[in-house]
Amino acid sequence: MLKSCSYLPLLICINLLVNPQTASAQSKVSFERHAGGVKLIRNGKPYAIRGVGGDTELATLAAAGGNSIRTWGVDDLGRILDEAHQHGLTVCAGLWLGHQRHGFNYQDQTAVLKQLEESLAAVHKYKDHPALLLWGVGNEAEGAGTDPSVWYAINHVAREIKRIDPNHPTVTVIAEVGENAEKVRSIETFCPHIDIVGVNSYGGIESLAQRYQTANSTKPYIVTEHGTHGPWEVGKTGWGSPLEFSSTAKGDFYAKGYQANVVDNSATCLGSYAFLWGQKQETTATWFGMLLPDGTRLAAVDAMSEAWTGSPPANRCPKIASLELDGNPRLKPGETINAVVKASDPEQDELTIKWVLRSDSGTIGVGGDRQDQESSIANAVKATGNRATVTLPKQDGSYRLFAYVYDGQGGAAVANVPLHAGSPMKLSTKLPVANLPYVVYGDAAKPSVFTPSGYMGNTAAIRMKLDSTDKPHSGEHCLKAEYRSGDDWGGVLWQSPPEDWDGKQPGGANLSGATQLQFWARGAEGGEKVNFVFGVIDGNQPYRDSAKGELQDVTLTKEWNKLTIPLRGLDLRQIKTGFGWSLAGQGKPVTFYIDDIQYVKE
Repeated sequence: MLKSCSYLPLLICINLLVNPQTASAQSKVSFERHAGGVKLIRNGKPYAIRGVGGDTELATLAAAGGNSIRTWGVDDLGRILDEAHQHGLTVCAGLWLGHQRHGFNYQDQTAVLKQLEESLAAVHKYKDHPALLLWGVGNEAEGAGTDPSVWYAINHVAREIKRIDPNHPTVTVIAEVGENAEKVRSIETFCPHIDIVGVNSYGGIESLAQRYQTANSTKPYIVTEHGTHGPWEVGKTGWGSPLEFSSTAKGDFYAKGYQANVVDNSATCLGSYAFLWGQKQETTATWFGMLLPDGTRLAAVDAMSEAWTGSPPANRCPKIASLELDGNPRLKPGETINAVVKASDPEQDELTIKWVLRSDSGTIGVGGDRQDQESSIANAVKATGNRATVTLPKQDGSYRLFAYVYDGQGGAAVANVPLHAGSPMKLSTKLPVANLPYVVYGDAAKPSVFTPSGYMGNTAAIRMKLDSTDKPHSGEHCLKAEYRSGDDWGGVLWQSPPEDWDGKQPGGANLSGATQLQFWARGAEGGEKVNFVFGVIDGNQPYRDSAKGELQDVTLTKEWNKLTIPLRGLDLRQIKTGFGWSLAGQGKPVTFYIDDIQYVKE
């Protein structure tokens, strides 16, 4: 390498080896507004983002026609920027901001300032790198989007970025646009230093452009995550496992999302980042990955490559038409079932098929949180070509059968089907049926198994008095709940046992036969909005809630009102979270009262 640049002074040559980012000038990115809309301008030329989320297999991405990647944090950002630059790619550098659901408190000024300082340290360090395109200020940090303190913190980071680095615009990323586009309107109101709105959209991607326009935002947008339908947006089996589309069907949906926004709404949409360039465990091993762990392409890569370049790849991925079982997927432990996958290849390449049986927790993740890999079941599948015989383990549980189809040319397709061994809702405890009515809170109650122990959100602002004498609905006492902040959010869950958030401890009550969860509530002033809930531990945890229900945004009056959550048809054999309330900041402290919480048969 020294010989190749021998015409340069030796000091400059060494500097290029040690600091690749100095090899070319800092990029300059701006906007150009015109009669037809807004364009992103990079180094004096229009730049439409053809991107993905992820930082692996960058040579493959460049060859497919992509031009940008997105990160969610600054870990290893120097290496990522350097590698992206080597392949002619740009980077939307994500600055991770805390989530309230993870316990971050935007009322804690010390924590907020520390977060700001850490973000700006990264800006100072990487602002001159030629591969830098945008600064991503947070990813889905807004939660419900109703807390102004979160927006203020986002805007503060963006304002300071502009002072340090005026050459790279700021984008903050939200989970969908929110009901009636209120999240977009909040950014318009509270975040003047955010230049671009990033939207993560899955099942609603085809209507996103229209819904964004209803907000009348002055800011352009980028689709910062899109792909297949999320596991929260699809049908489920009788035992609660979400049904995943084949990689072939997913590829079609990736293309539709790009077309509906980047192509059909180019006046407002600056581009997209498809999710996920790589592989991760999220509900299943294959739900969002555009690649397999070894870098093999799936149909989503072909779909995006054709969208980016206008031409399909020279050799396309195989296609799966169906994966079918010859019987009911609900089986007895140790029972055997047959499966067949119907697949083809556009170029008539010879196909090979790999079958894998994995455990299936049924967990539907939140916000991309980390999940453990599902274990594979050894020696469970015997296969010949496109047909397989599957023997389930002798233990009760949920499983998924995967069929991986390879074309030998770097392309593959994958589909899976859920299976279940044992009862449709296997619980880890057999609780005796409780006598009804079962009182969770009330003067005349026997001791309840449920304890108001699950404090959530801005816990410092919550006060609860279980023996208030302030005009109870019945008896001598009622419950007084105070939320002493105008911002953020908070709530309390009645848990059994206390502090069991993830269903790993036995407890709860068998409330079979109850038809209603009844309680009485009133506000101190009237107009208070509160959510009420029961049964929040889901998935296949050993001691989960077997049912759940919720009343959202209940507006209280100054008088006592009876509220009910219907229970008919629900499996109430194991209720671990007997009751709960939550509310978002309402601009001032909130006080309300609850009394006579009970499960009844009517």
